Order: sequence, then C-alpha cells, then structure tokens
Amino acid sequence: MGAAAATVPLWQNRVLAQLPAPAGHNPEEEKIALGRLLFFDVNLSKNRTQSCATCHDPARAFSDGRSNAGKGMVSLGDDGTSFGNRNTPTAMYAKYAPDFHFNQKTGQYVGGQFLDGRANDLAAQSGQPPLNPVEMNMPSVGSIIERLKNNQYYLDNFRRVYGEQVWDSEETAYEAMMQSLAAFERTSQFAPFNSKYDKYLRGEYELTVLEDLGRTLFFSNQNVNCSVCHKLRAEDAPFETFSNYEYHNIGVPRNEDVVALNKLAQDFADHGLLENPLVSDEAMKGKFKVPTLRNIAITGPYMHNGVFKDLRTVVLFYDKFNNPERSVNPETGQVWGEAEVPETVNLKDLRANVLSDRKVDALVAFMKLLTDEEYEHLLEQDEAVK
Repeated sequence: MGAAAATVPLWQNRVLAQLPAPAGHNPEEEKIALGRLLFFDVNLSKNRTQSCATCHDPARAFSDGRSNAGKGMVSLGDDGTSFGNRNTPTAMYAKYAPDFHFNQKTGQYVGGQFLDGRANDLAAQSGQPPLNPVEMNMPSVGSIIERLKNNQYYLDNFRRVYGEQVWDSEETAYEAMMQSLAAFERTSQFAPFNSKYDKYLRGEYELTVLEDLGRTLFFSNQNVNCSVCHKLRAEDAPFETFSNYEYHNIGVPRNEDVVALNKLAQDFADHGLLENPLVSDEAMKGKFKVPTLRNIAITGPYMHNGVFKDLRTVVLFYDKFNNPERSVNPETGQVWGEAEVPETVNLKDLRANVLSDRKVDALVAFMKLLTDEEYEHLLEQDEAVK
C-alpha cells in the first residue's frame, strides 16, 4: 500500500497564488469578515434555506442541534426532504486537524476534514457542502458564483482582499470563498479553550472528587485506553484537542433508524475511510477519524451515524468489549448491535479494565469538563430534558 498524496481540492494553491496581493490593508482580518458573512449566508444553498451555520450552529458548539425528522442523528438538507447518512460533527477545534496524510511510521492515515478525511484542510472542506446534492444542493460552481456576484459587498470586498482579477474566473472566485470561510473557522470563536478543564490547568478551577477520578482514569494507561486515541500532547498539556486525528474502527453498530430514514439497503455499511478517493486499502474499511472531545457533552448524538444519544451510553459501549455485564444497550433495552464493519474492529486498543458504574460516571464527569464556558448552560438544559 502506498502513502496517500496530499489532496489538492478544487483549485486551491493554484490560482489565487498567481494574483497580485492588494496593498494597504489587513487581508487576514478582511478574509475573516468575509468568511463570517459567508458562513451565515443562506444564498449559498439552492432554495436559500441553509447556510453553513444551519448544520454548524454557533449556539450549539457549531454542531447541528435541530430537532428534525432525522431526530438529530443526521442533518436535513436544503430541499427539506433529504438527509445525510452521517452525523454532522462539530466544526469547533477543526483547524487543529493536520492535512490528510499517511504516516509511514505508524501505518495510519491521519488528519483531513470530514469523518473520512476526504478534504485535505478547512478550505477544501468549505467548498464541498454547497455542491453536495444532499446538503446545500447548488447545481454548479458557476451558480454559486452568480449568487455571490449578486451581493455588492462580496463584489467589492473579494476584489479588495484578493485583487481586481478575483472575479475573472469561477476558479479564482470559488477559491476566494473557500479561503475566506477557512479564515473564519480558524478564529478563536471556534477554539476558545475556556472550559473548566482549561481553567483547572491554569489554577482557576478545582476539580470535584468525581471529576478528578475521571481525569485520572482518562489519562491512565492501566485502566482504560481513552488517551491512546484522544490525546495528542502530554498529560494535562494546555491546548489539547483530545484527538490524535487517526482513523479507527471501534465496532459501532449500524444505525437502523438512519437506514430506514434514507431507505438504504438492509445490508448497508458505511465504509468510512475506504470511501475517501485517496484510499484503496481494504484494511481501512470501516475506520473513521477520531473526533475531538471538546464540547462532546453537548454535541450528541454520537458516533459517525448518531447511533447513541447519550454520552454515558458511549462509555458503556466501550466497556462492553471488556465487561460481560454490559451486554445491553440502555437506550434500546436490547443487546448491542453487531459492528457495522466487523472485519477491521480495533480490538487491541479497545482492550481495557472493567469499569464500575462509578468509574463510568467519573469519565462522563471529566468529559463534561471539556465544555467551553459559553455552552455550559446547555449541560443543565440537556440534563433537564432527560
């Protein structure tokens, strides 16, 4: 198997670099201003009903908090009837994912955007939803450019930021849109690092007994293996995003509700990383990118297909691989479903010590600590709904 080459999404790194940079202003700040406007612009969808913020709501940690016919498991598209097959991940802290690549040393694919890494970086990711028929449903790049040209602010400021020639081709204009959206998503609004855990690291918050137990368990190599995949830096290092951005199959069952909702074949299986056009190795089938745990307590449902509603259920699911007493999914009252792609389940890293109920509660308490300050009120709201 060869290593994957870096993707070159659309026209990125090819056309804008050829244009002269305007002088006399702060291009990065102006890119951010453009990106912010674009992020909330419903005119980027065919029926003018959806913007990026529809599925990445800043009031819900940039995840999809809508209660629609998809029950929050998957997102509703611009046509009002189509749904995706995958749960929409938060856009928060996404800027820290490295460009998609193959690590020869570890034998792992790493980074990229989307759950299968098919976009190399944030700019590449931002160019795909407007053209996706299940999402924003625009028929072509040209149709999007026409929408942008109908806005005088875009006409003037694309020229100001990217140069007079930016509108000379669809390629340069579309890349300018992508780069602007990426600039906005790289701001601190998407990565504030102001949770209670961050405050604890700065000596501004004292952990409860249960939270401290959860922290100890999380980082321990002798209890559970959370930190094998959900840690990039040293224990308790600042600015940890709680993902190593690798791809793993942890045995998640198929979401039968999504299968029924989208009228999929009964033997449907999401092959994850193998559906990335740069990946052809069958050993990658069923693997998905390790998500950040930042704001995890308020960005459910969970797993690539939204099959679990509650964060505690996720911890119990991990424990069931080692604990014969965890044979029943508490959300369904039935035994856990079989792995959607059983051949590549990473049983090695799922091996861990059995968890008591208190330890399960402690891990959940620790993950709640990773909720950024502006979303802490959602923890109480969500708890009241249960």
